[in-house]
Amino acid sequence: MITLRRLIDREIFRSVAVVTLGFLALFFFFDLIEELKVIQQKKGVGYGYLQALVYLVLLIPNHIYELLPITVLIGTVFVMARLAQSSEFTILRTSGLGPYAALRQLARMGLIFIALTWVMGDYLAPWTERKAQSYKARAMGESAFSHAGAWLRERGDDWQQTIHIRAADINGEIIGIRIYEFDALGRFKSTTLAERGQYQASGDTWLLKGVEQRRFDAQSVDDLAQPLQHLDQWLWRTRVTPEMVSVALLNPDRMRTLDLFSYIRYLQNNDQSSQRYEIVFWNKVFYPISCLVMIVLALPFAYLHFRSGQVANLVFVGVMVGVSFFLLNNVFGHIGNLRQWSPWLAAAFPGLIYTFISLLAFGWLVVRQ
Repeated sequence: MITLRRLIDREIFRSVAVVTLGFLALFFFFDLIEELKVIQQKKGVGYGYLQALVYLVLLIPNHIYELLPITVLIGTVFVMARLAQSSEFTILRTSGLGPYAALRQLARMGLIFIALTWVMGDYLAPWTERKAQSYKARAMGESAFSHAGAWLRERGDDWQQTIHIRAADINGEIIGIRIYEFDALGRFKSTTLAERGQYQASGDTWLLKGVEQRRFDAQSVDDLAQPLQHLDQWLWRTRVTPEMVSVALLNPDRMRTLDLFSYIRYLQNNDQSSQRYEIVFWNKVFYPISCLVMIVLALPFAYLHFRSGQVANLVFVGVMVGVSFFLLNNVFGHIGNLRQWSPWLAAAFPGLIYTFISLLAFGWLVVRQ
């Protein structure tokens, strides 16, 4: 029985790997077309074919993370359908592999895919994504790889700050910093403009360079008796960390779960809306678990009876189910954000739907036999 289980494990891993490589090749082709357009537009800036290939290779871990639940489903459906068509699964059943034993077998494999997806999405993909963007910006001669700009807010006992950061550069420094400070009554205390800022290893401090600072009278903003100060450097004490800046400036889907959690806590502590980031956070928590749902969803295919040539049709069904899960995940994320649903429910609902479908299919096609 152990040998038979190893046979199923090996076949599923091999099939999932082949399907993943196939999808990666497709993604690589489409990404390459887009980068060729960029090369044509940016002639003479140092971003050529070799640099584009390096950039695309660095994006592969992120594509693997996005694809794994779908490729796990397609690969497992293919193996289950092929075993059923060749009557090999019937032999396994007569050898003592009952429905619940098969379910436990696939569940163990699902846990492995969960761990793989989590490592990809929380460690490898965010790191390679940042490296890819930094590498591309450096190759194109740009100092900053994020130009979106971000607004942050911070509160103390008798003060509050509104902060705008225009961009972050390839070395982790922030560019174009504006800090507007108010007292407890909402009156202007000071404005600080800085060209660049570098986070200090000691923590809770940024070293701002090229600073212009003006302080206002507590009674009237019209009183500009205090002249504009020009400072080469100024230490800015704040709870804003480089990770928070990255989340605010970059796509939160590309960030680590821990960084998202810290940024959500920061927003909540400063009375800012965190709905969007909470949905992304819970999506990242539940997304690896979808691998387990998908692999269980594939089990009933082993109990169907096929004619020759029907395996391809079932693989196509697996593709459609995987794509529908991906689309449903995105749709519920947007609806949850617009309708102010509970973030964890908006993130978990697609997985709950497919879990219900997989258990229903298991009960109807497997247990009843």
